[in-house]
Amino acid sequence: MVRELIGKVMPAMRMPTRAGESESVVRELFSLAGITIGGTAPGDITVHDPRFYERLLRDASIGLGESYMEGWWDTDALDVFIDKVMRANLKQKVQGSWRLRALTVKAVLLNLQSKARSGSSVEAHYDVGNELYTRMLDPRMVYTCGYWKNAKNLTEAQEHKLDLVARKVGLKPGMRVLDLGCGWGGFASWAAEKYGCSVVGVTLSKDQVSLGNQLWKHLPVELRLCDYRDVTGTFDRVVSIGMMEHVGPKNHRDVMRVIDRCMVDDGVALIHTIANNRSLRHGTPFIEKYIFPNAVAPSMAQLGKAMEGIFVLEDLHNIGPDYDPTLMAWWENFDRTYNEIAHTYDQKFYRMWKFYLLAAAGASRSRDGQLYQLVMTKIGRKQPEHYRQS
Repeated sequence: MVRELIGKVMPAMRMPTRAGESESVVRELFSLAGITIGGTAPGDITVHDPRFYERLLRDASIGLGESYMEGWWDTDALDVFIDKVMRANLKQKVQGSWRLRALTVKAVLLNLQSKARSGSSVEAHYDVGNELYTRMLDPRMVYTCGYWKNAKNLTEAQEHKLDLVARKVGLKPGMRVLDLGCGWGGFASWAAEKYGCSVVGVTLSKDQVSLGNQLWKHLPVELRLCDYRDVTGTFDRVVSIGMMEHVGPKNHRDVMRVIDRCMVDDGVALIHTIANNRSLRHGTPFIEKYIFPNAVAPSMAQLGKAMEGIFVLEDLHNIGPDYDPTLMAWWENFDRTYNEIAHTYDQKFYRMWKFYLLAAAGASRSRDGQLYQLVMTKIGRKQPEHYRQS
């Protein structure tokens, strides 16, 4: 399979029949991205185990990530390395074999984000322990892209993002707000504290509900352990910050129907989501296996199809470049405080988490993904005053 793949992608190269030939192929691939094995420039890598070369050609992204976790290679700037790989489009030159095809088949045949599967998918990431997230995140525990315009640090970037969302939906005192995929209640607390709203948040993470309800017990905030499809009640505003990436293409339309069902006729909704540049059925194999099981970010085409005939798109804002500094800030917090939790999270976890955060930063820097905020109203509703041109 590797010989056939490399023959199609780079027909001028000899097929890698031995380890030395696999190394030659990988070196040439990396050279296309300006990466030198054994070099000293930012993003260059050092290979500690020669099995790395064949594993990369065989398993693509999951081989890259797993071999890093196992200490087979290192780099002084993982984010720079990934940025270079993405900009050179190397992921299209080396595709995984059976793992990638198996994910595609599963995504086509199964609803990977069905009710039965959603709980375990959320637990695999968000319930790994609040002691990790309290150290990595800002004081309000916001685990989504910040808004860095005029922000000097992570706390300000997250507060600016929360207020941006609040202003976009036009929060006013006394409003009832629904937060789909509420996390630890960062936005809920902001809406209640700064705008005088009452907020119901739903999540499938037991850890988030437990800590969030404790953090915000002094505010009119209620976090519920509940699937978004089971939400009842009527709300003036509905927001979803960082949930759409987890629901899967087969359920995009369901999210829109839930928002439509729960929101008053003259309400305003906002979806904040990571987005792919093209429509996909599944995520990156490494992320699928180790970080976000069954998660796949939507494309603009998928989002448009999901809201068609239900909502009017009032505003579309791409703050994708702001994810890079957000991820780098999370990494700095995690790395700085790791010794405090090393008894719970071993070195393999440390390297896995480092790969996840810095690879995501590099991917964001290369514009491999976007971060969209969509403001929506029901069809027939008068356009909100704060969106009307003067």
